[in-house]
Amino acid sequence: MKAKELQEYWTDRYHENRTGWDIGYVSTPLKEYVDQLENKNLKILIPGAGNAYEAEYLFNSGFKNVFVMDIAEVPLAAFRKRNPDFPENQLLQEDFFSHQDTYDLIIEQTFFCSFPPLDEMRSAYFKQMANLLHKNGKLVGLWFDVPLTGDMEKRPFGGDKESYLSYLNPYFKVDTFERSYNSIPERQGNELFGILIKK
Repeated sequence: MKAKELQEYWTDRYHENRTGWDIGYVSTPLKEYVDQLENKNLKILIPGAGNAYEAEYLFNSGFKNVFVMDIAEVPLAAFRKRNPDFPENQLLQEDFFSHQDTYDLIIEQTFFCSFPPLDEMRSAYFKQMANLLHKNGKLVGLWFDVPLTGDMEKRPFGGDKESYLSYLNPYFKVDTFERSYNSIPERQGNELFGILIKK
């Protein structure tokens, strides 16, 4: 899909309330990771952020250099309404693959699983993540550890640790990439938590 088609696709899903990935609050593994961060000046990006509960939690925890990106306007408008003090210029309605900037930390939360599971797409995702990070910057988040079904339409798309490592290895060193022990109950046993450092 081109950027315009993607924007229309995700806008329609939000309007139709087809947002099963949205749990309504910051996920536990990411909350506990954020709680350990000491540098409140980190420049942080959350791409494909949707309603961006992680960004809301970060901002309310004193991280003021947080950027929220989504290709659709609907979730950004909802975020703006919930967080009127959040800087307008840190809300980015953009195509992730066209974005140009650099960050200390990028947070992954149900973004990767939204792309059709094609080799070129998954490689391009990790390449662009690396492009957007400073040297030794980190990509931290959750990836679904569930078998692919072969259905190219039904999101979220899963995968397994071995295949994910094959896509990310050219761009990242692995600090940790293991089954998440503190996933929310509905996702227990189905998520990998990763801390990946740009090579």
